[in-house]
Amino acid sequence: MISRSAIGQSAGRALRRSRCTAQPAGRRGLAAPASGSFQYQTADVSGTKIASRDLAGPTTALALVSKAGSRSQWLPGLSEGLEGFAFKNTNKRSALRITREVELLGGEYSTYRTREALVLGTKFMREDLPYFVELLSEIATQTKYQEHVWHEEVEPHIKAAQSKFLGSTLEMATNSAHGLAFHRGLGTPLFPTSSVPTTKYLDPETIEAFSYAAYAKPNIALVANGADSAELQKWVGEYFAGARGSTPEGVPSLSASQAKYHGGEERIAHAKGNTIVIAFPGSSSFTGGFYKPEIAVLACLLGGKSSIKWSPGYSLLSKGCADFTGAHVDTNSLIYSDAGLLAITITGVAKDVAGAAAKAVETIKAVANGQIAKEDIQKAVAQAKFKELDFGHNIWAGIELTGSGLITGGKAYQLDDTGKAIGAVTEDQLKKVAKSLLDSKASVSTVGDLFALPYAEDLGLKV
Repeated sequence: MISRSAIGQSAGRALRRSRCTAQPAGRRGLAAPASGSFQYQTADVSGTKIASRDLAGPTTALALVSKAGSRSQWLPGLSEGLEGFAFKNTNKRSALRITREVELLGGEYSTYRTREALVLGTKFMREDLPYFVELLSEIATQTKYQEHVWHEEVEPHIKAAQSKFLGSTLEMATNSAHGLAFHRGLGTPLFPTSSVPTTKYLDPETIEAFSYAAYAKPNIALVANGADSAELQKWVGEYFAGARGSTPEGVPSLSASQAKYHGGEERIAHAKGNTIVIAFPGSSSFTGGFYKPEIAVLACLLGGKSSIKWSPGYSLLSKGCADFTGAHVDTNSLIYSDAGLLAITITGVAKDVAGAAAKAVETIKAVANGQIAKEDIQKAVAQAKFKELDFGHNIWAGIELTGSGLITGGKAYQLDDTGKAIGAVTEDQLKKVAKSLLDSKASVSTVGDLFALPYAEDLGLKV
């Protein structure tokens, strides 16, 4: 078994120093009792942006957030390819050694992608912060993009993800709705939808070139829950000093233009289920310039999915679609750095999906006309505020949104501020935003039995 002292010379020295050296005055090993605030402390360490919340407890969640989501890739599949090489062989460690060392420390690592970001996440005991900061730096700057790893591990995973995507009407409809709404950029598929990207565009050399831009200092941020800000700054300053300060010459940059909403309709035949996604222009993230807290409240007001187990739910669509027992309805505010969607997703038996879709549009019209009880609005405001603040108890809360906010605008996603804004939403704001949705073009994606499922025009929507 590998001994803890053998885990990386520099990280080992850092671990010994952090454990054996007396704490400076004012520096605490564990966080003070929680104050009830979810605020992030932000800093810039030689060009590397960081944010941390010193939550009480013995564990830490640390993530490297890169502006390497599908929105920023310059060829199809690059974001997914880069994710596949994370925590594989580096110039210093093999993938097996990384796994064994993390296991020895009792930690975890994971990766996931969104339309705007690639997130390399780690969880570990608080005193092991130096090791994991070094590991993330190593992944970003010393990963080997090897041919055999591509063919044996990364490419098969991409193909498996394609097959899974094509088998899900929900994933296909959600992806289609984004494409209708934003075309390129945010509309770029999160998963490649055919074999073309892996055979025509992707290879280890191209993915490595993408990594030069994806892991350059202007395009990354380190975000931690459960870490002292001064400690995080210290180790980031030491281990990320060698990270690229800019995208190398000859490598395309990851700059993205302002998202533009379009709208439209797409219908895709599918034999394994039925899904309709009805989406409208929504709210950006709090860190963007187009934040609308009333969209979060409207999503809770419409609802459809009960927040209480075994209860049918008391949101407008839970009650309004009660007769359509074969349909499952859910409404969400999908937020991005500079745009967003209010999306109503309906899945199930074709006949009931069609009926629930018509009821959803009818309900939005009722909100716009002020035909909703004040009690329902009060419950929606309370639920939206609770969901936002309860999000803070999740150790991963805000990590991706804060990382993206720091990269694009130097601003952290602050739950205290968003909770306050949501709690101040009024009935007039809800009526106004509901009317604006009906006046705009919708993005309607229908996947399944097209003979039984309605067109957007049948629902009374503009496309």
